[in-house]
Amino acid sequence: MDMRLEVVVLPVSDVDRARAFYETLGWRVDAAVATDDLRAARMTPPGSACSIVFGIDLTGAAPGSVQGLTLAVADLEAARADLRARGADVSEIFHDAGGVFRRAGAEFRVPGLDPRRRSRASYASFADPDGNGWVLQEITTSPHGR
Repeated sequence: MDMRLEVVVLPVSDVDRARAFYETLGWRVDAAVATDDLRAARMTPPGSACSIVFGIDLTGAAPGSVQGLTLAVADLEAARADLRARGADVSEIFHDAGGVFRRAGAEFRVPGLDPRRRSRASYASFADPDGNGWVLQEITTSPHGR
């Protein structure tokens, strides 16, 4: 049985501010609701099959508490440049020297692209206005066919 990740709920403090931020990044607005009882938006990054949804009282998580959301990109330098041109405060590029995700400590982050340009080894990061953290990961090959 296939299962696809469709939507990730993102805790934000201001729906309009979050929507404006993600629209500036070039994300598509799939749905937006603004009534007396509900204010929410669903948005999708370019080329993604998974969306984010955010709104008031959609989750009990604190705004800014989601970290490590990963956006796969084929060209990290180009993706970083594009997001920076759109106003995002994207980190410098770094690579994995021992397991960025296996060991969350920053001491495993080495500045620059992976010297061998291995797929899945180079990263950059940014946050939305609430502090929800995103990671750009350069993926050029996948053993899983994705």
